[in-house]
Amino acid sequence: MAAPPKYQTKILINNEWVDAVSGKTFPTIDPSTETVITHVAEGDKADVDKAVAAAKKALVSWRKYPVTGRGKLLLKLADLLEKHADELAELESIDNGKPVIEARHIDVAGTIGVFRYYAGWTDKLSGKTISVDGPYAVYTKHEPVGVVGLIIPWNFPLMMLSWKVAPALAAGNTIILKPAEQTPLSALRFGELVVEAGFPPGVVNIVPGYGPTAGAAITHHKDVNKVSFTGSTEVGRLIQKASADSNLKRVTLELGGKSPLIILKDADLDEAVELSHQAIFWNAGQACEAGSRLFVQEEIYDEFLAKIVEKAKTRVAGDRKHPKTNLGPQIDEEQFKKTLQYIDLGKKQGARLVVGGERLKEKGYYVQPTIFADVTDDMSIAKEEIFGPVLSVLKFKTIEEVIERANATEYGLAAAVCTKNIHAAHKFIDELQSGTVWVNTYHLITVQAPFGGFKQSGIGRDLGEYGINQYIEVKTVVIKINDPVL
Repeated sequence: MAAPPKYQTKILINNEWVDAVSGKTFPTIDPSTETVITHVAEGDKADVDKAVAAAKKALVSWRKYPVTGRGKLLLKLADLLEKHADELAELESIDNGKPVIEARHIDVAGTIGVFRYYAGWTDKLSGKTISVDGPYAVYTKHEPVGVVGLIIPWNFPLMMLSWKVAPALAAGNTIILKPAEQTPLSALRFGELVVEAGFPPGVVNIVPGYGPTAGAAITHHKDVNKVSFTGSTEVGRLIQKASADSNLKRVTLELGGKSPLIILKDADLDEAVELSHQAIFWNAGQACEAGSRLFVQEEIYDEFLAKIVEKAKTRVAGDRKHPKTNLGPQIDEEQFKKTLQYIDLGKKQGARLVVGGERLKEKGYYVQPTIFADVTDDMSIAKEEIFGPVLSVLKFKTIEEVIERANATEYGLAAAVCTKNIHAAHKFIDELQSGTVWVNTYHLITVQAPFGGFKQSGIGRDLGEYGINQYIEVKTVVIKINDPVL
């Protein structure tokens, strides 16, 4: 009988793996089987205090570390991530439930790319010289914010880690990383690779634990200079308040969404169906930018609905390692029950269930791909973020009407339109209130381009040059220049 796999389960502080001060642990669950994978050290305030002290001490030398040296360390870390890519994909799959092939070719591959991209930024964080009146030399310097708390979600654990860790380190900050309590394993394995790559002690510290304890300790800590968080709008508000109540720390928030996907009557129908299908059912609907509000122009509504219903029936749930599996479970029992409750609410409020709507398997938190037709804007399933494989299909007549309805939400993370009309496309680009607008594509996020939201979908941006700027303070220098004495 094969030996069970070994998982890193402790807290990383100062390049050392330690138990929680309290001695407590918590279980991490495989959502595809509902079984315990292992138990992980449960960090809380005492552990965060130790991690912050280590990061604060390390900052003194790390902020002055040669910029090309920082880049080389990030590249070495990227090489180690690539070397262990299959192992990391397996960890991501077992802890999150997503198919291994998706974890390997999307999550892990994307993570490697992000670290390589930001490795190239370490020697390019340049200030500006500024022309002013009088005998003065004026210029700006870019400096690290300081000790940064990074709180990441469970839907893309490694990828979200990379979006925050890579730019923070490239800019010269030290970090305390809190992975989601549902998915700590890949982050802890990442910590082992950080140590192996040769990062100095205290630069990267990882404290697994729960949001109300470990997470709250980070957000309230007065020696933490910035928090970057990806997750729900509800928690984002708590972090914003904690910042105000503590030391007015800088905050970057990438929060919830209820993204509209608009299909005009001139769109290529089959391409639009495929795009709409992936927009909501990829990652079991557990993506903040998921296209959960599908607006279809009335001339093609019935035909489009029939096609997307048939497409939903092709989604395959099963063995995580099987290449044809493309539907994973909800992350845990809480999210599973929440998704089913929204389905029941959709029925009660008068939406027409056309496919799905039930639990998919006896074991595991699987929900059938679910589509509601004839949804109206006032229904809960059309207004509130479900974070599951539930699609609301709404009918519209005119471009002006659908733009107004698409914008009538507290969120503004992403939006998309399918059309062959370039003039219509640009009207949507100009008028949709969202951080990203896709035209004839969806879920296309690249490391070079910023990602983030309008309105209650967040503050600041991840990725690209905009992303690394979130981890920089700008210092202005003014020097009086006197006439030389000869």
